[in-house]
Amino acid sequence: MASVTLKGNPVNLAGTELKPGDKAPDFTLQNDGLEDVNLAASSGKTRIIATVPSLDTPVCHEETKRFNDEAAKLDNVDVIVVSTDLPFGQKRWCGAEGVDKVSCLSDHRTAKFGEAYGVLISGGPLDRCLARAIFVVGPDDTIKHVEYVSEIAEHPNYDDALSAAAS
Repeated sequence: MASVTLKGNPVNLAGTELKPGDKAPDFTLQNDGLEDVNLAASSGKTRIIATVPSLDTPVCHEETKRFNDEAAKLDNVDVIVVSTDLPFGQKRWCGAEGVDKVSCLSDHRTAKFGEAYGVLISGGPLDRCLARAIFVVGPDDTIKHVEYVSEIAEHPNYDDALSAAAS
C-alpha cells in the first residue's frame, strides 16, 4: 500500500495500490447534475484523474485551478478531479472559481472509487476523504502514470502527470 502522511502523521488507506500497466478500475461517480458518470464516459481519450481530500482546502483549490488551466492546452485529454465533497459543493466551488475545463466528480455515496484506486482514507481526521493522487489513464483504460502524493498537504508533480498524458 502507498505510504502517505498528513502533516507528517501516517494515514491509513483502504483499497489496492495501482501501478502503471494496471487496467483502470471502472467507477460510478456523481457529477454536479447528480448524474452517474463512469470511466467509459471518456472512453477513447487519455484521462488525468486527480483525487483530492476537498476542494475547500488551499492545496486542493490550487491543484484543481492548475489542472483547469492546463486542460485548455491538452488535446484529446479529459481532466477529472474526484473528491468526496457533495456535488452541490463542487458545483458551487467550480462556479465561484470559473473552473470549467475539468470535471469535478463526487465519490460521496459509496467511496467505492476511493477503495478501487487505493486512495480512501480510513480513520483519523480525514476519514472517508480521498488522499491526494494522480492517475493518468490511456485511451485503452490502461494506467500510464501513478503518483500517490506522499504528503497529502503538498502538491503533486504536475510536470510528470502532464508529460505522461501527452505521451
